Amino acid sequence: MTKLLWSLYEALFGTTAHWNYHAWLMFTIWIVLVPASLLLTRFGKPAPSLTGIAQGSPKLGRKLFWFTIHRVGLSVLVLVSVIGGLIAVVASSGVSGTLHALFGMATVSLGVIQIVSAWLRGSHGVRDAARSVAEKPVQHGDHYDMTARRRWFEAYHKTVGWLTVASALGAVATGLSQYWMPEIGIALAVLALLFPCLAVVLEATGFRHDTYLSNFGTGAHHPYNRKRIEEMSRQ
Repeated sequence: MTKLLWSLYEALFGTTAHWNYHAWLMFTIWIVLVPASLLLTRFGKPAPSLTGIAQGSPKLGRKLFWFTIHRVGLSVLVLVSVIGGLIAVVASSGVSGTLHALFGMATVSLGVIQIVSAWLRGSHGVRDAARSVAEKPVQHGDHYDMTARRRWFEAYHKTVGWLTVASALGAVATGLSQYWMPEIGIALAVLALLFPCLAVVLEATGFRHDTYLSNFGTGAHHPYNRKRIEEMSRQ
C-alpha cells in the first residue's frame, strides 16, 4: 500500500514532497467544497408543498439536487481527502505528532465516520404524491415515521458534520503556522467571512426549509407533522 501511494505521488509530483499541493488539495476540499455542499444542503431544499417531493415527478432530479450533492459529492470529497492524507503520510515518512497532523487525522476520520453513519440512517418511506393523502395507504419508513433511529441519526450526523468542519479549520490554521502560504491565508480569511454572511442572508430571506415538510409535504396526516401539531396544542 505504501509503495503504491508513493508511486502515485511520484507520478503526479515527482520525488520531492510538494506540500503546497497537499495544502491546496485539502483546503479546496474542506474549506471550499465541503462548506459549500453543507450550505446547499441547508438552503437548497425545495419549499414545502402539500404532496412533498413526489416520486416519478419530472422535477424530481432538480428537487433532489441538494441531496445528491450532499450524499455523492461529500462521499467523493472524503475519499479524495483520505487519499491525499495517506500520500502526505507517505511523503513525510510517517505521522508526526504536530497539532496539524492531529487535526488533519481527526478531520479525515470524522469525515469517514460521517459516510459510514449515513448507511445507518434507516429507511426513507413514502414519496409518492398518489399515496400521500390521508385516505391512501403509505409506505412507512424510519424517516417518514421519524423513528427513534432516525432522530438519533439526525442528531449525531448534523452535530458531527459541523464538528468536522471545525476540525478542518483547525487543520488549516495549524498547517499554515507550519508552512505559511499567503494565498491560502487570504482565501481562508475571505471564506471565513463569506460563508457565515451568506448563511445569514439565506436564512433571513427564507431559503431554509424543514427537511420533513420539504420531503413529505405539509399534510397534517403525516406522522411527524401530526406529532408536532399535538405537541404545539399541549403548550
